[in-house]
Amino acid sequence: MFTGAMFTTLFQSISFLGLFLLIGFFLRAKVKVFQETFIPASVIGGFILLILGPIGFGIIPIPEEWIKIWSLIPGILIVPVVTATPLGLDLGGKDASKKFKPAVPLFFIMFATYYLQNVIGFGTNLLFKSFGQELYDTFGWELCIGYTGGHGTAGILGNMLNELNIPYWETAQGVAVTMATFGLVGGILIGMVLINWAARKGETSILKEPGDIPKNVKIGYEKDITKQGSLGRETTKSASMDTVTFHTAIIFLGCLIAYGLLALAKKYNIPGFKSISVWAYGILVMFGIWGIIRKLNLDFLIDSNVKGKITGSFTEFAVIGAVASLPLDTVFTYLASILVMVILGFIGTVAILFILCKKYLKVDWFEHMIATLGMSSGVFLTGLLLLKICDPDSESTALGNYSISFSIISAITFALMPLILNIILTRGTGSAFALTCVLTVFGIIATIVSSKLLLKD
Repeated sequence: MFTGAMFTTLFQSISFLGLFLLIGFFLRAKVKVFQETFIPASVIGGFILLILGPIGFGIIPIPEEWIKIWSLIPGILIVPVVTATPLGLDLGGKDASKKFKPAVPLFFIMFATYYLQNVIGFGTNLLFKSFGQELYDTFGWELCIGYTGGHGTAGILGNMLNELNIPYWETAQGVAVTMATFGLVGGILIGMVLINWAARKGETSILKEPGDIPKNVKIGYEKDITKQGSLGRETTKSASMDTVTFHTAIIFLGCLIAYGLLALAKKYNIPGFKSISVWAYGILVMFGIWGIIRKLNLDFLIDSNVKGKITGSFTEFAVIGAVASLPLDTVFTYLASILVMVILGFIGTVAILFILCKKYLKVDWFEHMIATLGMSSGVFLTGLLLLKICDPDSESTALGNYSISFSIISAITFALMPLILNIILTRGTGSAFALTCVLTVFGIIATIVSSKLLLKD
């Protein structure tokens, strides 16, 4: 039974994470290396807590129960984060088919890149197993989950495996966090090198020479109040319900229905459906909720920026919890195979994006490519950061196409994750490798066909 003492322990452990989020924010603002690599405050604070806590040097006496809670937080908080994805989704209205034609081939480029990362990860698994190393079945999947998904998505992997009572879920989540860290830092550094190269070679549409990144982006805050952005529209009045509360309630409603559907699937032992993760139900439910809201002409009540701030807060705590509970001993066991995945992952990601974007995106190819590189090795905001460097005033066509393609690819890849996991667990890593090879080839062919049909000279 859940007691007041247990709730107090939960609250204290999360509050402690809040302290280190603030420490991470302060260090990001003061330490140059963190500014130059754009490491988020949640990752900085999480690694400091990891190093100082019992998993590291044991300088801070943290209760074991807190660390267990932190390892579970990502898998719980990622449910509302993923469930909220379709809410407020805008594909551009009636003129979208004309205005955002390049978004179609760009989507397929993102699709091909994501599944190529799957291929590389599963291929690394099969390679090291052939040399006699013992690897758990899902090893290698962390490459795409960490690179394209980011630190927050590591919680999805932990959630899926934990729900199935698979004992290595914490290890897999830890490897995914490790891959996400390599991806984030490496993606930004590689992106900066490519931007400098492209500017000198005249491949950029807007930037004629490498520009400096604004200081406020590096340090993480804006001093000038007149330049500070808005959190979003106030769609409701506080006399009735606060706007943030309203959006949060809708997200939680989607989660509630998703948990209910999963419970029914388990109660009636429905094959297939009983094994699907709750967040996958959440996406489908939220598509339905958003469709009803639009049908009733109530979409003025939803603001994507407000939703983004809510899910952003959940993600920050999910990330710092995942990093702070990283099982270092087991992760180091797989260090050699992790490093091979990191290197091959970057080579494959840069190569496929460079080739496909340059050949099949007729306008602003480099801007589309650099944004997608940021997303495919870090997170959506990493792509925006790299795009802003070479297109500071959003003069190219890349931003709109990138945003739309990302929204669709996120929903689709999340939806397909349970299928991939089922294949890994029932048919083995080799079958997952073969399937993702097919999906990669499909993505490449679809890129070529959509480019020729939609982007005629």
